[in-house]
Amino acid sequence: MSSEVPNEEVTVWETDGDGADERDLGSDVELRDDAEFDPEREDDLLGGLVFDSTDQIKVPDRLIDQVIGQEEAREAVKKAARQGRHVMMIGSPGTGKSMLAKAMSHMMPEEDLKDVLITPNAEDDNAPNVETLPSGKGKELIEMKREEVQKRYGIRRLIVVLIIIAVLAYSILFAGRLLLGVIAAVIIYIAFRYISGNLEAQTPNLLIDGSERDTAPFEDATGAHAGSLLGDVRHDPFQSGHLAVPAHERVEAGSIHKAHGGVLFIDEINTLQIRTQQKLMTAIQEGEFQITGQSERSSGAMVQTDPVPCDFVLVAAGNMDAMENIHPAIRSRIRGYGYEVYMDDNIEDTPEMRRKYARFVAQEVEKDENIPHFSDEAVAEIIREARRRADRKGHLTLHLRDLGGIVRAAGDIAESKDRDLVQKDDVIEAKDRSKTIETQVADEMIERKKEYDVTMTEDEVTGRVNGLAVYGGDSGLLLPVMGEVAPSLGGGRVVATGKLQEIAEEAVENVSAIIKRLGGEDIERKDLHVQFVQTHEGVDGDSASVTVATAVISALERVPVRQDIAMTGSLSVRGDVLPVGGVSAKIEAAAKSGMDTVIIPAANEQDVNIEDEYHEAVNIVPVTHLTEVLDIALADTDEARELVEQIDAITGNPATKSD
Repeated sequence: MSSEVPNEEVTVWETDGDGADERDLGSDVELRDDAEFDPEREDDLLGGLVFDSTDQIKVPDRLIDQVIGQEEAREAVKKAARQGRHVMMIGSPGTGKSMLAKAMSHMMPEEDLKDVLITPNAEDDNAPNVETLPSGKGKELIEMKREEVQKRYGIRRLIVVLIIIAVLAYSILFAGRLLLGVIAAVIIYIAFRYISGNLEAQTPNLLIDGSERDTAPFEDATGAHAGSLLGDVRHDPFQSGHLAVPAHERVEAGSIHKAHGGVLFIDEINTLQIRTQQKLMTAIQEGEFQITGQSERSSGAMVQTDPVPCDFVLVAAGNMDAMENIHPAIRSRIRGYGYEVYMDDNIEDTPEMRRKYARFVAQEVEKDENIPHFSDEAVAEIIREARRRADRKGHLTLHLRDLGGIVRAAGDIAESKDRDLVQKDDVIEAKDRSKTIETQVADEMIERKKEYDVTMTEDEVTGRVNGLAVYGGDSGLLLPVMGEVAPSLGGGRVVATGKLQEIAEEAVENVSAIIKRLGGEDIERKDLHVQFVQTHEGVDGDSASVTVATAVISALERVPVRQDIAMTGSLSVRGDVLPVGGVSAKIEAAAKSGMDTVIIPAANEQDVNIEDEYHEAVNIVPVTHLTEVLDIALADTDEARELVEQIDAITGNPATKSD
């Protein structure tokens, strides 16, 4: 559906495959002013949106409608908000967990909001009472109490002043002892202050004030210590006398109490101590939790209130490793009374989603408030980056926090140039400036290796192969691997340097069946030495098995390897080249290092999403079997061709000689 009415809002409604309206899911993109939707341009980067500035894209009012992708998580959150269910969201950082949790609080009913008062206990000062009132009534009650106290205080003060005047007058006029009269007056004043202090202490402590909220509470307790999460009682250094602070005034609410009637969000919940998780579980089960001092050395530890309401919805979040240290009872509670959701890392690249990404840019600009809006070409460049970061063909990344960082960086660059709109070149510059620390380190390592001739891009060398690895999760790195074979004095073994010993052993084991059948070689009588050149902490080399196997075969058969080629891929025991991750980043690293050809698994060909400059710099060759790798990587000699033919016969996977 399209509309071209100028100066009015234009709404692009999306429907599902059955034509059902999904407006309640926030899948609409609303335009205003002269912007329009052109169905004939739906396949372009902007999904058919035609606009000059992201200021023409309306940002939804509801927070839940601003969430991109994560359909399963969004549906779970909406159901949980209606039914008061708990939710656990597991996934990578920056995929929208906290935003969904906050959106959930906006959808919960407001009628459950309460004020909580802590009142003194006449029988036991260390056991304050708890009183719950409708939202807004707490302040009214406290004002009434204060007026009552002030009234009583004023009457007593007048009486004391009259008594002091009478004492001073008697001591001067009748007794003739001024000093005695002054001492008596001071004693009377101190007694008055002591009594008045106790009188003021009768005013309740407003622990939870719900009068200023227009939505259900949202409490982010990520990283909270026990006192901040469960409530605490402050230490009183005096503890007695008129200078002591009454126990009920020292009570502090915890996040679980502030979240009453709303959402308690805890990211990285596994970092909570087990004891704290147990108490959190008790609060979830009972819907109320007593407040006491969390430090055993504090006077607050002697204080314990009546149970304080804490009927909240828990939204727990974390990465996959968080699952190991979450208390089983909490997981059981969530599974039994809520939903567990795994957050997607990417989403299918469709015109609808590209329109939402354009809206995402508009959202980030409005949230920041300090950067200009984006031109259509700048938005298209952001969407290209979303494709590249997905590391998967036909998908867009959902790591939107990182993508938002590029939006803000591009906005800062445009602002420094006094531009009214962010342009495409600003986004390109921002992408370079927004490199992660790992990418910056990887680029520095590439340049250093060039300076010291660690990286070879020409000639042919026996036992040396240019592999590719991932550093820091998203940065490519050239990883030269060297192999050497020596007679074994005992049982044959694999000797590898650095932290990649297991990878070297696995690669050799996988290729050993082929090597054993290759000319009767018995690798059990040889020591295989594998060196990962200048490898350090943080390098992920799980995709180096093809590289290691090529280096070992080259060293065994004394056949040189071309140094203008880099490769990546995992290897099966039958010699099949299996898919790996981070292909795009690895290809870019190879191009930066000066390689001419990059060998990748054929299954990863669809995942390649790199800049045009890298496409022009290297020749990407997809392969399915080790024989194809050797056919391309080994030097063009009679020995190499004979070796490949022998492996062809062994594996039954004939290679085609490449040009």
